[in-house]
Amino acid sequence: MNSELSFADLGLAEPLLRAVHDAGYTHPTPIQAQAIPHVLQGGDLLAAAQTGTGKTAGFTLPILDHLLRHPQKTRSPGRPRVLVLTPTRELAAQVEESVRLYARHTRIQSLVIFGGVNINPQITALKKPQDILVATPGRLLDHASQKTLDLSGVEILVLDEADRMLDMGFIHDIRRVLRLLPKARQSLLFSATFSDDIRALAHGMLDHPEEVSVARRNAASGLVRQKVIMARQSDKRDLLSHIIRESGWHQVLVFTRTKHGANRLAEKLVKDGLSAAAIHGNKSQSARTRALSGFKDGKVAVLVATDIAARGLDIEQLPQVVNFELPNVPEDYVHRIGRTGRAGSPGSALSLVDDSEIKLLRAIERLTRQNLEPITIEGWVPPAHPEPAQDAERPGAGGRGRVHSTRSASPATPTDRAGRAHAARRRRPAPMAGRRP
Repeated sequence: MNSELSFADLGLAEPLLRAVHDAGYTHPTPIQAQAIPHVLQGGDLLAAAQTGTGKTAGFTLPILDHLLRHPQKTRSPGRPRVLVLTPTRELAAQVEESVRLYARHTRIQSLVIFGGVNINPQITALKKPQDILVATPGRLLDHASQKTLDLSGVEILVLDEADRMLDMGFIHDIRRVLRLLPKARQSLLFSATFSDDIRALAHGMLDHPEEVSVARRNAASGLVRQKVIMARQSDKRDLLSHIIRESGWHQVLVFTRTKHGANRLAEKLVKDGLSAAAIHGNKSQSARTRALSGFKDGKVAVLVATDIAARGLDIEQLPQVVNFELPNVPEDYVHRIGRTGRAGSPGSALSLVDDSEIKLLRAIERLTRQNLEPITIEGWVPPAHPEPAQDAERPGAGGRGRVHSTRSASPATPTDRAGRAHAARRRRPAPMAGRRP
């Protein structure tokens, strides 16, 4: 990408350039420089880009440009011209926030809808004309079935983080949504990778798409210093609390494998005098919003999150990420640590690794093609009476159990229904996780 390229060079409308300038941006990121011209031309797009690359503006800005240059004389309530589908509530809220940011000097209206909250205010909002609708698949289909939403006027469809949607079991919902849309439309698909499943999905929804790709998923940022501390699972909570307090960290994102683990860790940190909060699928939307806002504002120093609950969390210059447990999927490690070391700022990623996680560590090192730096913490002595081993969380398990296995299973998906599905899994067949975010 030409480093001298400006947003004005991309041909965007003046109100959008003013909003971009207000936001403090001068030059487009690589994904923006590649994607915006293609979207402006009106063709379909298949793009590989992760969170943190600027992909949201990569589709938001040209979509707003299209709406400005092709205004409708009459606007019908509940009949959006643009539909953006996201896998999680947090990401939906972030995308719609970006839409409002860049549309601030226009009269373009946007709305976000997702599950886990009362549907009635959304029904009321849909009675007004909305140009852009950002939604999670489950709640979108709820509105469609109740006839509170008309998708026959959609001109542009965006599928954001499509790989995560497939991981969460949304493929059937996506297909149902596609059947409700006009065949004559522009479609944009964004994914962290171009897996076989993603290409199959793209083949079914895109028409001769252009392809752009930035930031390979297995390419960890060179600005992120990665370290490993070997620690027993039963000692990890005390160890992390010690590290945070002694280091004086003021903003650290901690990843746990399970919702239960996130709660226990946050409670421990608060007990030790730290400002901490947990976010996961069993938390109410208001609680998650408060925790995210507090973390961004600096009122919450430690945010403990499961992988999917943290999707959409985008903070520039986040200094520190901690893997309280290693993820079962090595690519998720790269996604986790990619939340630090952004925009040219250095970052640090620390992983606490139990002996049972050695196989996961080796898989990560093979993927990233580097050996993670082992370190020790001076001055820390494990507690004389460590927490019982049965409280430790086994890699690949959603509940509690003795650490004895390194077999990897799919982690519980913290969406609206996943908590109930996980609790019922041993009693009866559960519905597919992620059906109604």
